Order: sequence, then C-alpha cells, then structure tokens
Amino acid sequence: MTVLQNKIEDGILEIRLNRPERLNALNETLTGELTHIFRELNLNREIRVVVLTGEGKGFCAGADLQSSTSAPGSIPGTEGMGQLGYVYKYQEYLADLMLAIHECDKPVIAAINGAAVGGGLAIALASDIRIAAEKAKFGAAFIKIGLSSCDVGTSYLLPRVVGVSAATEMMLTGRNVGAEEALQMQLVSRVVAPSELASSALELARAIMANSEYGVWMTKKGLRTNLDAPSLRHAMELENRTQVLGYFSGCMEEAMQAFQEGRAPRWNKL
Repeated sequence: MTVLQNKIEDGILEIRLNRPERLNALNETLTGELTHIFRELNLNREIRVVVLTGEGKGFCAGADLQSSTSAPGSIPGTEGMGQLGYVYKYQEYLADLMLAIHECDKPVIAAINGAAVGGGLAIALASDIRIAAEKAKFGAAFIKIGLSSCDVGTSYLLPRVVGVSAATEMMLTGRNVGAEEALQMQLVSRVVAPSELASSALELARAIMANSEYGVWMTKKGLRTNLDAPSLRHAMELENRTQVLGYFSGCMEEAMQAFQEGRAPRWNKL
C-alpha cells in the first residue's frame, strides 16, 4: 500500500505516505489513493482531525519522474490518449490531490519529517497547519527541471503563506529552505526534534479536538473562504451568518454552563 492510515485515537487519523524508498515521491497509485482518502474523509463523521506525514526519511519528494508506469492508461480517463492529452490529464490528476487536501473539511496537520519539495511542498501548503522536524527542507523544485515553479497550487498558496517577496525568491531560485528558515518565514508554525514530531502533531490535534465540531468546521471553512474575500465587509457578512448559526447549535450555552461548573464542555454533535 502506498498510503497507510492509522486511527491514533478517537477522532484523530494519521495518514502516512508510504513509498520511503523513493522519499514518498508521487506516482499514479500514491496520488490516486491519497486523493480518494481525502475526498472520502468529507463523509466520515468519526474523524475530526488529520495528521499527514511521510514514512522514512522524506515527507514527499514531489512527482516521481522515474515512474515506470507513467503512460496513457495509467490514470483514469487516459486510455488510448496521445502524449499531449495524457500529460495534461496527469497534470490535472496531480492538481486534484492538492484540491482534495485543501478542501477537506477536517483540519489537516502536515507533520513534515524530511524533504517537502515540488509536489511535496504543494501538499504541505494545501494543509492547514505545518510543523517540521529539524531536518526538514522545502523547495519549489519545478524550475530546476526546466519548468515553471507555478505548479499544482504553489503560485496561489505560497505567497499567501510566506508573502510575495519570500515566495518569489523561493520560486525563481528553486533553492531549498531549511526548517529554521521556514519557521522565520512562517512557512511552518513550529520546528521540533525528529523524535518529538509525532507527539507535537498529536498535541495540536488534541487541542483542535477539544473544541466543538461546529466551531472547528466553520472556522476552517470561514478561514479558507475569507482568504479570497474581496473586502472586509464581504468577510464580515460570512462571519455574521456563521455566528448566528452557531448560536443555535447549543454549544455556547454548554460552554457557559461548563465554565460555571468548572469542567470541560461536553459539546453537542451536529
């Protein structure tokens, strides 16, 4: 299996890319499996937070340029296609993975244990929170193979995460950024020792899990939507409706009752 799933504890799922011999590079099988898993998670009420990481020494080394199966027919809808049609469909196939991660309604914590370059960087960017082991590195490597660094969402997501100037430098040079520099750039929110990466990701997942299902769901949805809001007023209109809906979930009354009684809230399920 190119993707491993492990329910760490109630509500928290670890998804692990499992091609360690290729630093978890994306071939047709891994890309398809991972996309399917993230699409299906939108229908899974039992899982509320996802930890995404890589097996072995790498997080994800991007597209596998040495894949022996890469040919028309290796992905759905390309049977009998010529090379132009196949390559275009394959590009869309990779891009759809980033959309599946980005649009997943569960918060996704990328626990970056090694190299996250090319498509691996895009996977990290599509996630909601990024934490890195000290040996992790990041790079928009597409330009190093003669292509544009504007690939599978990177030109949209990277400037929003690190700012236009830092993103432009990374994308035009293709240089790798180490974990500490990534922290300074705010590409990641924390850097930890490799031995502490899994426990740090779990700590974050538990902190999210402690909040209500409605609150977490609507916070992710609102954040993602309002990144593209055309104005403050547009963003506030969405916020207003979200808060009014939240009032009728009963969660606010429960939070107040729990505070008065000195206990943790027992949230209502949706």
